[in-house]
Amino acid sequence: MSDWLISLEGTQAGHHLALALALMAAFLHAAFGALQKGRHDPWLTRGAIDICYAAAAAPIALFVVPWPEPHMWLIFLGVFVIHTIYKLLQAYAYTQGSYTVVYPVVRGTGPLFAVIGASFVFQESFTLTQWLGVAVLLAGIFGLALYNLLFLETARETLPRALGFAVLTGLFVALYTTYDAYGIRATADPFTFLAWFFLLDGLFMPPFAYLHWRAMAHRPALGPLMLRGVFGAVIAVFSFGSVMLATRLDKVGEAAVLRETSTVFAALIGWLILRETVGPRRIALMSLIALGAVIVELGG
Repeated sequence: MSDWLISLEGTQAGHHLALALALMAAFLHAAFGALQKGRHDPWLTRGAIDICYAAAAAPIALFVVPWPEPHMWLIFLGVFVIHTIYKLLQAYAYTQGSYTVVYPVVRGTGPLFAVIGASFVFQESFTLTQWLGVAVLLAGIFGLALYNLLFLETARETLPRALGFAVLTGLFVALYTTYDAYGIRATADPFTFLAWFFLLDGLFMPPFAYLHWRAMAHRPALGPLMLRGVFGAVIAVFSFGSVMLATRLDKVGEAAVLRETSTVFAALIGWLILRETVGPRRIALMSLIALGAVIVELGG
């Protein structure tokens, strides 16, 4: 399968596959965010998810895929540091603020800086039409965040902290998107990068989450928490794995922008599952996000 994927790099078929992978990642990333914000404390949920996908990735990394080339270990160190900081910021943001306010700010900050970063690192360029699409998409994302902010009824006292953490998290989304794209292109076999990514990325949060669980006055049962971790791990592998493969097959900037249609899916999840209100204004803003993604794709 690795040879087949590598043969599609830079081709029209690879472009179409990258588009499908980025959109699949968008839906799954929204589900992943809602899962982390849902029933359990975000710290515990993240720890359960990480230990599950690290355990699943270990035998694949050690016994199935080719071992990383020597130069990859320094790259993996950078991956570990960047993703650890990202996860800490994300957990703080979800702890402090409403999901429907925090998530759009995180996802709106990320693609703009990812596009700029890709232009420097990979010498990618967007057409004027594609920049128009980025502007439309960002208008919808930040408009959605502003709308949610204006009508927010809970957690207003922690809102400034939540928004600050959300912006910082978005910056690290851009950083890890660009850096991961560099990493998956730096090894001969993309699945080597993916397997070791999930193994190493899952090492930090589980002990951190365990200490947090031990310090809680009312500890939740581990069974339901770990079940959520299993579901979250499956979603994470397909979500993050899909967008990483998309960045190897095609432009990093386009994959980053298309993934941010996750905000539309997040709003739908918030409405259908988390019972958060969705009105005509929010539907219009979500339509702007989808329209922006379409313009970016057609304008390339």
